[in-house]
Amino acid sequence: MKVGIDLISFYTPQYYLDLKTLAGERGVDPDKFTIGIGQEKMAIPPPDEDIVTMAASAAHPILEQAGREGIELLLFATESGIDHSKAAAMFLHGLLKLPTRCRAVELKQACYSATAGLQLAASMVAAQPDRKALIVGSDIARYDLRSPGEPTQGAGAVAMLVTANPSVLALDPETGLYAEDVMDFWRPNYREEALVDGKYSMRVYLTALEECWKQYTERSGRQFHDLARYCYHLPFTRMAEKAHIRLAKIAALKELTSAELETEIGDSLRYNRITGNTYSASLYEGLTSLLDHGADDLVGQRIGLFSYGSGCMGEYFSGVVQPGYRDHLFTARLRALLDGRTELTYRQYEDIFQLGFPTDGGDHAFAQYRTGPYRLAGVSQHKRLYEKVI
Repeated sequence: MKVGIDLISFYTPQYYLDLKTLAGERGVDPDKFTIGIGQEKMAIPPPDEDIVTMAASAAHPILEQAGREGIELLLFATESGIDHSKAAAMFLHGLLKLPTRCRAVELKQACYSATAGLQLAASMVAAQPDRKALIVGSDIARYDLRSPGEPTQGAGAVAMLVTANPSVLALDPETGLYAEDVMDFWRPNYREEALVDGKYSMRVYLTALEECWKQYTERSGRQFHDLARYCYHLPFTRMAEKAHIRLAKIAALKELTSAELETEIGDSLRYNRITGNTYSASLYEGLTSLLDHGADDLVGQRIGLFSYGSGCMGEYFSGVVQPGYRDHLFTARLRALLDGRTELTYRQYEDIFQLGFPTDGGDHAFAQYRTGPYRLAGVSQHKRLYEKVI
């Protein structure tokens, strides 16, 4: 029996900052961003949008198409938590009006946790094929102004419906795993902005990739040429390119041509380049991008996926694209969203950045901006107030 992703949907805020604008304000060559890290734009959530509303907006088209019946597991992956006790999954469960017979939990391990959710969901469905699971990854990547991480900021959410006999991607059972306690990226509870040792984090990322790949190939018997396309965790698109070049050297003992690099990972980078880092959603943003943009029919092709979370946790796994997968994508809907976004001025970007979420314990109503079907209306008596707007 096959188990995997039956539907996958990505959502990103409807505002963005062009990195050429940021480069102008910072007095640097725009090529440092557009070529150096491979990023063009970064998504900016308005004050009435957070990880819950983004997650709900990502899941909305899935529930419109597949309904809610049979969903007995809701896993919310994020490193942008909104409460120390109540899981973001519970807010989402209420917004989406999911069945009361449902396990709902929040998962955290930096950018890796959506993969943990996907694998847990696959195990549940394998044991109970008539049941379904909804996995979401939703994050806001935020760094200090004028810090090296600033141009990699972004925001977005992915939702995946996991079922037996999936319509999009059937997961292979073999995986490679790597865990090591490191301090390459972290965000203490007293900070809104993350801290990162960028060069060290890149080294750990590549170490985890090599170790995970070694295990994956030993357990599966597959080699580099057995995978048609590759998706990577995307802190920025140039990181995926570095990772794939390294993998080709150690796994296939060859130098990739630029044409090979473009064929094997190029389509998976298109969305991230114009949204920025989406943390727990980024690997699956890449998968969505690959499926949406691939000119070739990928039916029957095996896709390699590398998930990495700073701190550090890595996993290499794969899946096979299913017949008729294009009929189950939300390509036109997402492209319309991306094409219709509003560009911010630098001043608007900084004003939103400095605004932050109220921490005075008072009651606040939030002005309405452009959002998806759900928004954060305000806060009262220390409680977040959400509403459906369309």
